[in-house]
Amino acid sequence: MASNSSLQRPPNTRIDTTPGAFPSSPAQGQSPTVVSSQLSLSQAVHERKAEYTRLKRIKVKVGTWNVASLSGTEKDIGGWFVDGKGVSESLSGLSLGGEEASDNKDNKADAVVESVGEQEARRSKKKPTVPENDPGLPPTGEEIGIYALGLQEIVDVSSVTEALRPYSDPHPTKKWKQSIADGLPPGYQRIAEQQLIGLYLVIYASSATAPTISSVSTTSVGTGLGGYMGNKGAVTARIVLGETTRMVFVNCHLTAGVEKGSLERRNWDASQILSRTKFDPVYDGGGVMEEFGEGIGDEDFCFWFGDLNYRLEDMPGEDVRRLLMLHTRNEYGKAQASKQKIEHELANPESSTFHRNLEAANQPSGDDSSSTHTAADSSSGQSVASSTTLSNQEAYDPNSDPTSLQTTLSSLLTHDQLHAQMRTRKAFHDGWREGSIDFLPTYKYDVGSVGMFDSSEKRRGPSWCDRILYRTRKDKFAYEEKVRQEELAKKRDNEMKLQGVVEAATDEAVLFDYDPENDGADDQYDGSTADPEVVVTKAGFEDRLHLEYYKSHQRVLSSDHKPLDAVFTLDYDAVDPDLKAKVHQEMARELDKAENEGRPVVTIVVDHHRESDTTHTDSGPKYEGVDFGHVKYDHLKTRNVTIANTGRVPATVGFIDRSVDTGQPRGVSPPWLSIHFDRPSDNNNPNPGALQEYTLQPGDAVNVELTLHITDMDMVRRLSEGEDSLEDVLVLRIHNGRDYFLPLRGKWLQSAFGRSIEKLVRIPEGGARKLQHQRPAGSNHSSHHHPDDKENDAVKWSAPRELFRLTEAIESFTERSMAEWEMKGEEGEAPWEKEAAWPFSGFVSEEKERGVLRERVREGLDTNQPFTELFVLESGSIQRLEAVAETLVQFLKSLEDGIITEELWAEVEKGMLEHEKVKKPLSDEDERMWILDTVSTAPAHGVSFTFITFMLSRVANEVVPIQQQLQRRGTATSFDDMEAVQKSKDDPARARRREVDEAYAAIFADAMIRLPTTLTGKARKNTDVRRKHVVEVFLRSRLGDGS
Repeated sequence: MASNSSLQRPPNTRIDTTPGAFPSSPAQGQSPTVVSSQLSLSQAVHERKAEYTRLKRIKVKVGTWNVASLSGTEKDIGGWFVDGKGVSESLSGLSLGGEEASDNKDNKADAVVESVGEQEARRSKKKPTVPENDPGLPPTGEEIGIYALGLQEIVDVSSVTEALRPYSDPHPTKKWKQSIADGLPPGYQRIAEQQLIGLYLVIYASSATAPTISSVSTTSVGTGLGGYMGNKGAVTARIVLGETTRMVFVNCHLTAGVEKGSLERRNWDASQILSRTKFDPVYDGGGVMEEFGEGIGDEDFCFWFGDLNYRLEDMPGEDVRRLLMLHTRNEYGKAQASKQKIEHELANPESSTFHRNLEAANQPSGDDSSSTHTAADSSSGQSVASSTTLSNQEAYDPNSDPTSLQTTLSSLLTHDQLHAQMRTRKAFHDGWREGSIDFLPTYKYDVGSVGMFDSSEKRRGPSWCDRILYRTRKDKFAYEEKVRQEELAKKRDNEMKLQGVVEAATDEAVLFDYDPENDGADDQYDGSTADPEVVVTKAGFEDRLHLEYYKSHQRVLSSDHKPLDAVFTLDYDAVDPDLKAKVHQEMARELDKAENEGRPVVTIVVDHHRESDTTHTDSGPKYEGVDFGHVKYDHLKTRNVTIANTGRVPATVGFIDRSVDTGQPRGVSPPWLSIHFDRPSDNNNPNPGALQEYTLQPGDAVNVELTLHITDMDMVRRLSEGEDSLEDVLVLRIHNGRDYFLPLRGKWLQSAFGRSIEKLVRIPEGGARKLQHQRPAGSNHSSHHHPDDKENDAVKWSAPRELFRLTEAIESFTERSMAEWEMKGEEGEAPWEKEAAWPFSGFVSEEKERGVLRERVREGLDTNQPFTELFVLESGSIQRLEAVAETLVQFLKSLEDGIITEELWAEVEKGMLEHEKVKKPLSDEDERMWILDTVSTAPAHGVSFTFITFMLSRVANEVVPIQQQLQRRGTATSFDDMEAVQKSKDDPARARRREVDEAYAAIFADAMIRLPTTLTGKARKNTDVRRKHVVEVFLRSRLGDGS
């Protein structure tokens, strides 16, 4: 888990937030990264990588040092790590007499390198301890492109407080960053750093290299106490160099100790670091991000360094100390304290094993006395190699001399735990390599000493605890291939055994017998640094890595560990940003062209009507959408759109949900529009809510019929008030293609429908259409302001003129219809005899014919034109009567407040309930007067109610003429006689009249009287009975011409 340092971390921090506890992964706390849609473009650009990459060479210096939480160690960083100082020529197997070193020494003129004795004598925590006048081991300074430094124990990790700290204290890193920055040449930039308690990894790059580094990701893994605390573990960084080469740097501190359990725990630590390290996804230069983050093993080059803590096994530590001090004593003069201390220890006969080794070292190495070399000769202050009197110094091989330092180191390395674990495939076996070790063990020394190994009571045995390993992508794959081949060989061997050819296989030397636990166990570790081989990177480029040197800085005195570094030369293909941008643009154009050619393309043709009602005076004539022109209430307007496939591939089209404002109805189209294709959809789904798609072959076309129909009264009111408009946009989706946007518009024509009585009485004489250019209520636009607001707000009529015209026309057409029926001598029952509610229900004319006439009636109402001028000549009186009567009922239902409003009805119903309670019903005449008095409190409503009930009574008298029947019978025609006739249960005319009155009352009670929407159940049924009675009582009041 990537650890973010913070001093404000609460004390109850969860385990999974502890530094280095667990690695992050896409499944923990975040969604999987989405792969960029530009992946195909990135691949195409990558295929032309040779055009925008250039071969570059860079030197990478990797350093590691366990500073043992000692103060003053930071003073030495610049000296050994940057300038290469502190390497002992005689103790490193390295000669500084080469050409590069000579050039470096020339810069120092005749300066002499400070002796070991002088260096140890002047040691101070406040000053660097590296030897003065040391020219340093090249390459140094600006010759290095990348510096990667791993430090261990920058704080005391043995402290319980530090080991159990749930966060990393960033304060100790400040002095290290400052010391490194001071030691580096100008222009170097810190590109990555990561801390885990006492572990600190920091990477710097030169000014030329830093801009080419990208996708930097750092993380940490704790393997200490409990398996997750940060006193042990690793800090890791991943960088991408030149957009091509992925490099990982691992700085670790593994479990200490010489016990077998400690060795196994070190192996476990390493396996945990490998499995739990996770980096952020890599971005390439084109903005494409990998789907998931990488771990160790996914890179091209990995450098693993730090205090791995592997020891020398099967050897007494005291013997190793004394054996190595035989060589380190040569660094001192006779009178120096360290020299005397070493000689004292060597003279102390505490180990018979050591003295046997010492006697063997003092024996002549050959018969020729000129080539002998003894321990006594070594005390002369010269190196073992320089005291040898060979005739050809250049031919001298220190490994052939049994008394040489290199021979001693080689013999000790056979006991190195790390090499043993690598050979037996228990740790660092899968392709990891290390340079040749020709330097003294890096641990453990007396602080302030060049060559005095631990002289404390513990007298810890020297070991190469500090190491620098590296691995290429090719190394890892080679190991995996080797394992695969071994598994295949074992499988074939087992098959042969099962087939009974064991003896034959044995005679053939058993080619496929392999035991990974034992085979190769006696092989010497191969630390060769062969010439670099081609490494094919993950991005497909060819790189080369070569180890230049691998040395310890023996003459750094400020810690009990000696610092260690290695320099690598990396040849890699780096991206030239300008060239890549050019290739990227070219490929983008080519892909766009290919994509466009392979993408479905359609052409939309709109049927533009040239009728007079499609002209919008408020916009230009070049409208590209669908123009429905003038739109009226309950009037169908249809437009056709042709969708043609003009591309080279099949096109699947369909309308999708459009974008709407909050509160607006969603869907493919607005509620007032219906869409119909001239063919079934691909899925043939009858559900109107389902996505309907239609596939067109190249050259094919489909016709789409768009029908506009406004019937919703709320919509009518909003349009009339200017609160809504007939404008919208349809979205035509082309699968794998672009979306097309089809605008819609229509111009609403004002209508008398949907208004209130109070608004209707203010409509000017020309009808509702005269309001077309007047300002809507509440509008602030002055351009449509009526010229006389005061007059406009005044009451124009006692009742809506629309009601007067409709009721008058119904009375007139009723008389004509009955006269025409008798005159023509039509056969069968008359409509009024067949249906009691006629002409308001039970129509005999066809709906289609009646619909045309209704539209003409509405047009006459809105424009104040005579109905007779608008009716088609072929229509008869019955058809016209039914159309006008049906329009009247629709008009009454559309009224916003009704003829009798909710408030008026509440008063009427209240009085009826009071009359019912006293059980003394009013006479019809008294009840009529009481109702009229109540309704007339709203004058326009009272007059309108009278208009309608009077008309209903007149029509009822026409269709059931009781008075004429009585007159033909010679019966009295006084009012009392009429009531007597009505009360007679045996009179058929009276029964029919009552049937007609009830039918009319049921229709018009519902159309005229408004009830609360909350009224339901039994209360609603009782109320329906009462409001029907209110209408019916007025129909019983007139028996003919209104007398």
